[in-house]
Amino acid sequence: MSLLEIDDLAVAYDGMRALQDVSLRADAGSVVALVGANGAGKSTLLRAISGLVRPARGTIRFDDADVTRMAAHTIVRRGIAHVPEGRRVFASATVRDNLLLGAYVDRDPVHRKERLEAAFTAFPRLQERLEQRASTLSGGEQQMLAIARGAMSGPRLLMLDEPSLGIAPILIPQIYAGIAAIAASGTAVLLVEQNVREALRAADVAYVLQTGRVVLHGPARDLIGDPLVQEAFLGIGAA
Repeated sequence: MSLLEIDDLAVAYDGMRALQDVSLRADAGSVVALVGANGAGKSTLLRAISGLVRPARGTIRFDDADVTRMAAHTIVRRGIAHVPEGRRVFASATVRDNLLLGAYVDRDPVHRKERLEAAFTAFPRLQERLEQRASTLSGGEQQMLAIARGAMSGPRLLMLDEPSLGIAPILIPQIYAGIAAIAASGTAVLLVEQNVREALRAADVAYVLQTGRVVLHGPARDLIGDPLVQEAFLGIGAA
């Protein structure tokens, strides 16, 4: 049984279907990539899992519990964390305070200490910047902070929306190394990414969405060689 199980999910906005018949699985400690063009429904799927939008049909099960229509705050307490697009850090707060704010669900001092150490293992640069205000960090460092703050609640599932968007290319490998470290600790990572090549390299399993439907899924490295993925997303023309 997978940690996250989604079956036949549909989401509609103003009568228009954003997702249709979506099924997905994510296991503990795995990285699952959601790839597709803008408007394919990737971010909507994360919002549905988080309880921020209500599905019209289908089920979302997490740790064998039906969370389809649970309130967002209840879903967080069950162990799902969502890092939305846009590096929404607290600019005037220090790196340390940003991280500690991420631990509001579980304020046990021992757990906080352990999770801070895990954050520094995943993103060593944050430890170097610990007393700096978040506003003084580069865009890539702010993204590291946003991801680490999401992990500070000790989630069993961490969802990341466009972690490499607008990031200097030199920092993207560090961000993905941190994501790999988080997954290696046993946390499942559900990754939405426009950078399809990077996402497929990092993921264990990938799902390709087009106009709200899953059109391909399988081992991520297999999908790198799929003609549809190569032509539509990697800029490699069909032979």
